[in-house]
Amino acid sequence: MSEEMKNQEATQDELDQFVSLKKGDTVKGTIVKLEDNQAYVSIGYKYDGVIPIRELSSLHVDSASDAVEVGQEVEAKVLSIDDEKEKLVLSKRAIDSENAWDQLQKHFEDQDVFEVVVADVVKGGLVADVGVRGFIPASMVERHFVEDFSDYKGRTLRVKVKEIDRENNKVILSQKDVLEQEFEANKATVMAGLQEGQVIEGTVQRLTQFGAFVDVGGVDGLVHVSELAWTHVDKPSDVLSEGDKVNVKVLKVDPEKGKISLSMKAVQPGPWETAGDKFNSSDIVTGVVKRLVDFGAFVEIAPGVEGLVHISQISHKHIGTPHEVLKEGQEVQVKILDMNPSEQRVSLSIKETEEAPAQAPKSERPARNNAPREEINNPNVSLSNQGLSITLGERFGDKLSKFK
Repeated sequence: MSEEMKNQEATQDELDQFVSLKKGDTVKGTIVKLEDNQAYVSIGYKYDGVIPIRELSSLHVDSASDAVEVGQEVEAKVLSIDDEKEKLVLSKRAIDSENAWDQLQKHFEDQDVFEVVVADVVKGGLVADVGVRGFIPASMVERHFVEDFSDYKGRTLRVKVKEIDRENNKVILSQKDVLEQEFEANKATVMAGLQEGQVIEGTVQRLTQFGAFVDVGGVDGLVHVSELAWTHVDKPSDVLSEGDKVNVKVLKVDPEKGKISLSMKAVQPGPWETAGDKFNSSDIVTGVVKRLVDFGAFVEIAPGVEGLVHISQISHKHIGTPHEVLKEGQEVQVKILDMNPSEQRVSLSIKETEEAPAQAPKSERPARNNAPREEINNPNVSLSNQGLSITLGERFGDKLSKFK
């Protein structure tokens, strides 16, 4: 076939295309030029088509360059064609929308995960172009509360279709559902690998009045305030800050409830463990009265180490109750009488740290009267030897004579 005939055939093909192009057709082309409010597309026709800015995207865009770029291949629908004026108007949005609804319906039915790019931050959430306008409510973006979404524009999120309504052109997306599903799967894996008694490193995530939540591999466990330290802690923020790295011991794992109980003090040397090296019998130390009871006073001689001062060891003078001479919070000197760390018991004395008061001189007793007691004639009440003898002789003499 000659070159001329080939050219004629090609020209005829082009003419056939020109004739067949009509409103409603779907065409493919390449972006060749951009203006603020429209994009020019070469589709192999005798003149380029134009996509108005409103037909470029399902979302509002300020400039054509926000939706497409030169050289990009697009699929569009013919909205109108006027060969006399050489005006061919196309819509990328129409084709995107038709394709999108079918794809979104499949995503919804399969509940699979796909990626979207945040196109805009609006009141109440985020907007993404998924062929149609996809809305991600603020409550469905993260697992945690987000106060400011201003830096989310342009981010790629992994989402699921939460709700779809084609008739009302409504698509609700959720990244939170994806994160929750992954969190629960990871949580089950982590909890299955935890063993009671295990010591691991974690990161403090949140502080509350009753304790601290510590991340141990993507899952939060609770360190109750009573397990933060061997000493008394009023509130967790007194000893911890969010982000702190801490070592914790696993106390309990409850997969059914999804709860992990942790302890910080369990991995720290207990006060009684060091007390044996720190204190010895006969030592005199400073302590603080913690509690007063009828039988004595409990005195703390080191954080977490309390000993009993029995009421008999409080004062050299007799006291009825410890309250007479002591009060809670009072600082006192005590002597260690007996130290038994294994039983967590220590006996203390306050009075042995004080010098015993000098004995008061004994008062002179009145001189004993050695004068003979006046005899009482009544034989029934006299207790003198003589009286007793007379009484017995007089009353039983006749009978006693029989034994002589």
